Amino acid sequence: MPEPSRLWGEDLTLAYDQSVVSRDLQITIPDNSFTVIVGPNACGKSTLLRALSRMLKPSTGAVHLDGRLIGSYPSKEVARRLGLLPQSSIAPDGITVADLVARGRYPHQKFLKQWSRADEKVINEAMEATGVLDLAGRMVDELSGGQRQRVWLAMVLAQQTPLLLLDEPTTYLDIAHQMDVLDLCAELHHDRAYTLVAVLHDLNHACRYATHLIAMKDGRVAAEGDPADIVTEELVEEVFGMPVRVIPDPETGTPLVVPVDRGGRIARRAGAGGAQWGAAEGEEARSA
Repeated sequence: MPEPSRLWGEDLTLAYDQSVVSRDLQITIPDNSFTVIVGPNACGKSTLLRALSRMLKPSTGAVHLDGRLIGSYPSKEVARRLGLLPQSSIAPDGITVADLVARGRYPHQKFLKQWSRADEKVINEAMEATGVLDLAGRMVDELSGGQRQRVWLAMVLAQQTPLLLLDEPTTYLDIAHQMDVLDLCAELHHDRAYTLVAVLHDLNHACRYATHLIAMKDGRVAAEGDPADIVTEELVEEVFGMPVRVIPDPETGTPLVVPVDRGGRIARRAGAGGAQWGAAEGEEARSA
């Protein structure tokens, strides 16, 4: 029987000490997909990503990578097959951007051959792709939160793994840099055949970029599939507890989730503003 994908989990119970987050999870990451995991806070998104990356050992069940139990690989071998950008990363004191990105090459180093021009090329390409090449000589602890996030992403890219797991990769980034990072992820998926798994908070970003969406609630998978097929007003209200309207994104045609103005205050304020604007225009016309 063929394996369902390169990365999958069966019968997963995930817990921290005695606190169970998820039970009996069945999860398959489609090969060559851009899979995005969404859901409310504390629903188990990041916990699932930690289990898929071997950072968290399931209480029961198993995660499989390339046809073997992920726990059966040496750590360095896992790092050659799978790259992880955690939610919170702390750089060593006094390290430069280039030196931190270079650590992404560690899984590829051999005992008798520690460095090569090919490593240098990969590091520069990773920094260029994430827009931090001009920061190469700067200390990481001198950078803004958004700059540091892009440096960490460059380090993961320098691993050159065909699987990338990204836990909230747009954290600390302004809207322009959020789109830059997600556009880069889309490029890696479409142009370089990477398989990506990302946890995102912004549902509209998830709908726009994901080829496969996993919606979680209370530690379980509430729905999964193409965003165009599964993102409905009913699903969003079930998962997030918020009434919405789902309309086509005017740029992409993907689902666009618009929260309902539950109290009507925004519409009233907009109406009042429109009335004031109309009155001002009328007064200006009479003066003319």
